[in-house]
Amino acid sequence: MPSASPIVHVKVSYPELSSRARRMMTKSTRFLVVVVLFFVGAPPRCLAGDPDPLQDICVADPNAGVEVNGFACKAAADVTAADFFFAGLAKPGATNNTMGSLVTGANVEKIPGLNTLGVSLSRIDYAPGGLNPPHTHPRATEIVFVLYGALDVGFITTANKLVAKTISQGEVFVFPRGLVHFQKNNGKMPAAVIAGFNSQLPGTQSIAATLFAANPTVPDDVLAKAFQIGTKDVEKIKRRLAPKK
Repeated sequence: MPSASPIVHVKVSYPELSSRARRMMTKSTRFLVVVVLFFVGAPPRCLAGDPDPLQDICVADPNAGVEVNGFACKAAADVTAADFFFAGLAKPGATNNTMGSLVTGANVEKIPGLNTLGVSLSRIDYAPGGLNPPHTHPRATEIVFVLYGALDVGFITTANKLVAKTISQGEVFVFPRGLVHFQKNNGKMPAAVIAGFNSQLPGTQSIAATLFAANPTVPDDVLAKAFQIGTKDVEKIKRRLAPKK
Protein backbone atom coordinates (compact mmCIF):
# COMPACT_ATOMS: atom_id res chain seq x y z
CA MET A 1 0.00 0.00 0.00
CA PRO A 2 1.24 3.58 -0.63
CA SER A 3 1.17 4.41 3.10
CA ALA A 4 3.42 1.48 4.14
CA SER A 5 6.73 3.09 3.19
CA PRO A 6 6.19 6.41 5.06
CA ILE A 7 5.14 4.49 8.20
CA VAL A 8 8.34 2.41 8.21
CA HIS A 9 10.40 5.53 7.50
CA VAL A 10 9.01 7.31 10.54
CA LYS A 11 9.72 4.39 12.86
CA VAL A 12 13.27 3.88 11.62
CA SER A 13 14.36 7.50 11.30
CA TYR A 14 13.04 8.83 14.59
CA PRO A 15 13.57 6.12 17.29
CA GLU A 16 13.95 8.79 19.98
CA LEU A 17 10.33 9.95 19.60
CA SER A 18 7.69 8.76 22.01
CA SER A 19 5.18 6.19 20.82
CA ARG A 20 2.44 8.84 21.01
CA ALA A 21 4.44 11.22 18.79
CA ARG A 22 5.12 8.44 16.30
CA ARG A 23 1.40 7.62 16.14
CA MET A 24 0.57 11.28 15.48
CA MET A 25 3.17 11.48 12.69
CA THR A 26 1.83 8.26 11.20
CA LYS A 27 -1.70 9.66 11.04
CA SER A 28 -0.44 12.91 9.50
CA THR A 29 1.60 11.00 6.92
CA ARG A 30 -1.37 8.83 5.97
CA PHE A 31 -3.56 11.90 5.57
CA LEU A 32 -0.95 13.56 3.36
CA VAL A 33 -0.66 10.48 1.16
CA VAL A 34 -4.42 10.30 0.75
CA VAL A 35 -4.61 13.97 -0.24
CA VAL A 36 -1.75 13.63 -2.76
CA LEU A 37 -3.27 10.51 -4.31
CA PHE A 38 -6.63 12.22 -4.58
CA PHE A 39 -5.29 15.17 -6.56
CA VAL A 40 -2.74 13.24 -8.61
CA GLY A 41 -4.78 10.14 -9.32
CA ALA A 42 -8.23 11.61 -9.79
CA PRO A 43 -9.25 11.94 -13.45
CA PRO A 44 -9.61 15.59 -14.49
CA ARG A 45 -13.28 15.30 -15.46
CA CYS A 46 -13.81 19.05 -15.23
CA LEU A 47 -11.26 19.54 -18.03
CA ALA A 48 -12.45 16.71 -20.27
CA GLY A 49 -14.03 17.12 -23.68
CA ASP A 50 -17.13 15.23 -24.75
CA PRO A 51 -17.95 12.03 -22.79
CA ASP A 52 -16.37 8.79 -23.99
CA PRO A 53 -18.60 6.62 -26.23
CA LEU A 54 -20.13 3.46 -24.78
CA GLN A 55 -20.51 1.67 -28.13
CA ASP A 56 -18.69 1.43 -31.48
CA ILE A 57 -20.92 3.95 -33.21
CA CYS A 58 -23.94 6.10 -32.37
CA VAL A 59 -24.94 7.86 -35.58
CA ALA A 60 -26.98 10.93 -34.72
CA ASP A 61 -30.71 10.80 -35.34
CA PRO A 62 -31.87 14.44 -35.04
CA ASN A 63 -35.47 13.37 -35.77
CA ALA A 64 -35.73 11.00 -32.82
CA GLY A 65 -37.33 13.63 -30.61
CA VAL A 66 -35.21 12.57 -27.63
CA GLU A 67 -33.24 15.22 -25.73
CA VAL A 68 -29.94 13.90 -24.37
CA ASN A 69 -26.40 15.28 -23.98
CA GLY A 70 -25.81 14.74 -27.67
CA PHE A 71 -28.15 13.09 -30.17
CA ALA A 72 -30.06 9.84 -29.91
CA CYS A 73 -28.62 6.89 -31.85
CA LYS A 74 -29.87 5.92 -35.26
CA ALA A 75 -30.87 2.28 -35.64
CA ALA A 76 -27.75 0.26 -36.49
CA ALA A 77 -29.47 -1.36 -39.46
CA ASP A 78 -30.01 2.06 -41.03
CA VAL A 79 -26.37 3.22 -40.77
CA THR A 80 -24.51 3.80 -44.04
CA ALA A 81 -21.13 5.16 -45.13
CA ALA A 82 -22.83 8.47 -45.94
CA ASP A 83 -23.30 9.02 -42.18
CA PHE A 84 -19.51 9.32 -41.86
CA PHE A 85 -18.78 11.38 -44.99
CA PHE A 86 -18.73 15.12 -45.80
CA ALA A 87 -17.24 16.87 -48.83
CA GLY A 88 -17.95 20.42 -47.69
CA LEU A 89 -14.38 21.34 -46.79
CA ALA A 90 -12.93 20.57 -50.21
CA LYS A 91 -13.58 24.00 -51.72
CA PRO A 92 -13.09 27.57 -50.45
CA GLY A 93 -16.16 29.20 -48.93
CA ALA A 94 -17.56 32.52 -50.15
CA THR A 95 -15.96 35.41 -48.27
CA ASN A 96 -17.88 38.29 -49.89
CA ASN A 97 -19.51 39.33 -46.62
CA THR A 98 -19.07 42.04 -43.99
CA MET A 99 -16.22 40.27 -42.16
CA GLY A 100 -14.52 38.88 -45.25
CA SER A 101 -14.40 35.36 -43.80
CA LEU A 102 -16.48 32.20 -43.78
CA VAL A 103 -16.50 29.24 -41.40
CA THR A 104 -17.66 25.92 -42.86
CA GLY A 105 -18.31 23.43 -40.08
CA ALA A 106 -17.86 19.67 -40.27
CA ASN A 107 -19.50 18.80 -36.96
CA VAL A 108 -22.17 16.33 -35.88
CA GLU A 109 -24.84 18.43 -37.59
CA LYS A 110 -23.10 17.77 -40.94
CA ILE A 111 -21.60 14.34 -40.16
CA PRO A 112 -24.06 12.32 -38.03
CA GLY A 113 -21.41 9.64 -37.46
CA LEU A 114 -19.46 12.06 -35.23
CA ASN A 115 -22.10 11.66 -32.51
CA THR A 116 -20.38 10.65 -29.20
CA LEU A 117 -16.91 10.65 -30.83
CA GLY A 118 -15.83 14.01 -29.40
CA VAL A 119 -14.13 15.49 -32.50
CA SER A 120 -15.02 17.83 -35.37
CA LEU A 121 -13.43 20.07 -37.98
CA SER A 122 -14.04 23.39 -39.68
CA ARG A 123 -12.59 25.13 -42.70
CA ILE A 124 -12.18 28.89 -42.39
CA ASP A 125 -11.56 31.03 -45.46
CA TYR A 126 -10.40 34.65 -45.35
CA ALA A 127 -10.42 37.28 -48.06
CA PRO A 128 -7.53 39.79 -48.00
CA GLY A 129 -8.20 41.83 -44.88
CA GLY A 130 -10.78 39.27 -43.73
CA LEU A 131 -11.47 38.77 -40.02
CA ASN A 132 -12.87 35.89 -38.00
CA PRO A 133 -14.03 38.22 -35.20
CA PRO A 134 -13.37 37.67 -31.48
CA HIS A 135 -15.34 34.64 -30.31
CA THR A 136 -15.23 31.65 -27.97
CA HIS A 137 -15.93 27.92 -28.17
CA PRO A 138 -17.47 26.98 -24.80
CA ARG A 139 -17.14 23.23 -25.33
CA ALA A 140 -13.78 22.75 -27.05
CA THR A 141 -10.14 23.65 -27.52
CA GLU A 142 -9.33 24.60 -31.12
CA ILE A 143 -6.21 23.87 -33.15
CA VAL A 144 -5.74 25.41 -36.60
CA PHE A 145 -3.50 24.32 -39.49
CA VAL A 146 -2.82 26.93 -42.18
CA LEU A 147 -3.59 25.62 -45.67
CA TYR A 148 -2.29 28.73 -47.42
CA GLY A 149 -1.73 32.43 -46.77
CA ALA A 150 -0.76 34.08 -43.49
CA LEU A 151 -2.83 35.13 -40.49
CA ASP A 152 -2.45 37.22 -37.37
CA VAL A 153 -4.01 35.15 -34.60
CA GLY A 154 -4.37 35.47 -30.86
CA PHE A 155 -6.33 34.67 -27.71
CA ILE A 156 -6.87 36.55 -24.44
CA THR A 157 -6.36 34.87 -21.07
CA THR A 158 -8.57 35.45 -18.02
CA ALA A 159 -5.76 37.68 -16.73
CA ASN A 160 -6.43 39.89 -19.80
CA LYS A 161 -3.13 38.99 -21.48
CA LEU A 162 -3.06 38.83 -25.28
CA VAL A 163 -1.13 35.85 -26.68
CA ALA A 164 -0.66 36.55 -30.39
CA LYS A 165 1.44 35.44 -33.36
CA THR A 166 1.60 35.56 -37.14
CA ILE A 167 1.26 32.09 -38.67
CA SER A 168 1.66 30.99 -42.28
CA GLN A 169 1.26 27.95 -44.54
CA GLY A 170 1.92 24.63 -42.81
CA GLU A 171 2.01 26.12 -39.30
CA VAL A 172 -0.24 25.35 -36.34
CA PHE A 173 -1.71 27.43 -33.51
CA VAL A 174 -3.87 26.45 -30.53
CA PHE A 175 -6.73 28.36 -28.90
CA PRO A 176 -7.51 27.05 -25.38
CA ARG A 177 -11.08 26.07 -24.58
CA GLY A 178 -13.43 28.91 -23.70
CA LEU A 179 -10.95 31.77 -24.23
CA VAL A 180 -11.75 34.68 -26.55
CA HIS A 181 -9.73 34.45 -29.77
CA PHE A 182 -9.58 35.73 -33.35
CA GLN A 183 -7.86 35.38 -36.74
CA LYS A 184 -7.12 38.20 -39.20
CA ASN A 185 -5.76 38.06 -42.71
CA ASN A 186 -3.58 41.15 -43.08
CA GLY A 187 -2.10 39.95 -46.35
CA LYS A 188 -3.00 40.79 -49.94
CA MET A 189 -3.87 37.19 -50.84
CA PRO A 190 -6.63 34.87 -49.60
CA ALA A 191 -5.91 32.55 -46.68
CA ALA A 192 -7.47 29.38 -45.28
CA VAL A 193 -7.12 27.06 -42.30
CA ILE A 194 -8.45 23.71 -41.17
CA ALA A 195 -9.53 23.86 -37.53
CA GLY A 196 -9.85 20.83 -35.26
CA PHE A 197 -11.94 20.60 -32.07
CA ASN A 198 -12.20 18.08 -29.24
CA SER A 199 -15.99 18.20 -29.37
CA GLN A 200 -18.56 16.96 -31.84
CA LEU A 201 -20.32 20.33 -31.51
CA PRO A 202 -17.98 22.95 -29.98
CA GLY A 203 -20.42 25.85 -30.18
CA THR A 204 -19.43 29.41 -31.10
CA GLN A 205 -20.22 32.69 -29.37
CA SER A 206 -19.16 35.73 -31.38
CA ILE A 207 -18.62 38.43 -28.76
CA ALA A 208 -20.09 41.38 -30.69
CA ALA A 209 -23.09 39.48 -32.04
CA THR A 210 -23.76 37.80 -28.70
CA LEU A 211 -23.97 41.14 -26.91
CA PHE A 212 -25.49 43.41 -29.54
CA ALA A 213 -27.67 41.04 -31.57
CA ALA A 214 -29.19 38.85 -28.84
CA ASN A 215 -32.87 38.01 -28.96
CA PRO A 216 -34.47 39.35 -26.81
CA THR A 217 -31.99 42.23 -26.84
CA VAL A 218 -29.62 43.05 -24.02
CA PRO A 219 -30.83 46.34 -22.43
CA ASP A 220 -29.17 49.41 -23.94
CA ASP A 221 -28.20 50.81 -20.53
CA VAL A 222 -26.35 47.59 -19.66
CA LEU A 223 -24.25 47.74 -22.84
CA ALA A 224 -23.76 51.50 -22.57
CA LYS A 225 -22.32 51.20 -19.08
CA ALA A 226 -20.26 48.10 -19.88
CA PHE A 227 -18.60 49.70 -22.91
CA GLN A 228 -18.66 53.27 -21.57
CA ILE A 229 -20.55 54.58 -24.58
CA GLY A 230 -23.87 56.34 -25.11
CA THR A 231 -27.16 54.54 -25.68
CA LYS A 232 -27.34 56.05 -29.17
CA ASP A 233 -24.04 54.34 -29.99
CA VAL A 234 -25.45 51.08 -28.64
CA GLU A 235 -28.52 51.38 -30.85
CA LYS A 236 -26.31 52.14 -33.87
CA ILE A 237 -24.21 49.02 -33.28
CA LYS A 238 -27.34 46.90 -32.78
CA ARG A 239 -28.73 48.06 -36.11
CA ARG A 240 -25.49 47.19 -37.88
CA LEU A 241 -25.30 43.70 -36.33
CA ALA A 242 -28.99 42.87 -36.60
CA PRO A 243 -29.66 39.73 -38.72
CA LYS A 244 -30.53 40.64 -42.29
CA LYS A 245 -34.14 39.89 -43.22
